[in-house]
Amino acid sequence: MIRFENISKSFKNKEVIKDVSFTIEEEKLVAIIGESGCGKTTLLKMINCLIKPTSGNIYIKEENIKNIDEIKLRRKIGYVIQQTGLFPHMTVQENIEIIPKVLKHDEQDIAKNTINLMEMVGLDGAEFLNRYPTELSGGQQQRIGVARAFANDPEVILMDEPFSALDPITRSDLQDELVELHSKLKRTIVFVTHDMDEAIKIADMICIMKDGKILQYDTPENILKNPKDDYVSSFVGKKRIWSSPEFIKVSDIMSETPITASKEQTVLQCMDRMRHRKVDSLLIVSNKKLLGIVKAKKIRNIEDKSQPIKLFLEKDYITLSPNDTLLDALKIVNEQSKSTVPVVNEKNQLKGLITRSSLVTTLSQQFFDYEEDETI
Repeated sequence: MIRFENISKSFKNKEVIKDVSFTIEEEKLVAIIGESGCGKTTLLKMINCLIKPTSGNIYIKEENIKNIDEIKLRRKIGYVIQQTGLFPHMTVQENIEIIPKVLKHDEQDIAKNTINLMEMVGLDGAEFLNRYPTELSGGQQQRIGVARAFANDPEVILMDEPFSALDPITRSDLQDELVELHSKLKRTIVFVTHDMDEAIKIADMICIMKDGKILQYDTPENILKNPKDDYVSSFVGKKRIWSSPEFIKVSDIMSETPITASKEQTVLQCMDRMRHRKVDSLLIVSNKKLLGIVKAKKIRNIEDKSQPIKLFLEKDYITLSPNDTLLDALKIVNEQSKSTVPVVNEKNQLKGLITRSSLVTTLSQQFFDYEEDETI
């Protein structure tokens, strides 16, 4: 959708963007993040030609933006900034409708669209359309800014730290609303921020910049789990993964070598296997597929221990998927009082095992991380 190809930018003798190349896929919300002066806003403003690169090319849907009339380009791109950019001498309605009217859209269509946009951002048109920006709170002004950005039905929305000046509660509410809007309207959104928590909360992809270069461009989950270098690790924060437990997957914490047995083995063989491996249950598999579970306390009193274990399988059991989260695992272990939970894929093939003790070990790691931070 948006492709940066060897983009560099110099102001006077200082290079602020250094040979940047990456692609923003269609309908993704991408957060560009970094410290002040890293080049993130410069990169954003190049997309709508408010700043032109010194070298390199930017493509939107494989069309070089150098070949597009700048005014026409900007009218096709929504733009939301920190100060909202609302015209103070215009009413809310006039602010929202300014571009559609310049493009001479049908008056009735414009009026209908304005009402829809107000509903979209959670404001009552009858109450707010005739007000001026100074009569609105900061959060209300920013909602109007978002509505105006969507007024011409753009495929691309640029947002330059739009929520950074708001109070924490309003900011959190608007972040939630943006995520919901994005899921409904499926626009490509490029969002500049300096707040890692905000980026993790809203973005499909995060682009971390430093000194005009991209250090890591990846999903929030991968950045939290696998920071590329010490700077990214420090910027993200070693303990931040614990504030986003939904990114800790069962596949990250499960035992990949659970103790198993064949369905044809005898009760005696299974009891012997449990004794030697110091476990109180076995997972019975055939061709890698999980057939059931046997527990020591259920089979120890069987008189004829030469019988095949397949006759005594527990088939009513709960499983987890490798893509389930730490929170899912905790819920099953605690609410269902399960000490062991098999992990299977969509074909019911056994992939691993979650135990109560493995969860305790995982959760305790956050405290070890804290102690390490304290000793640095």
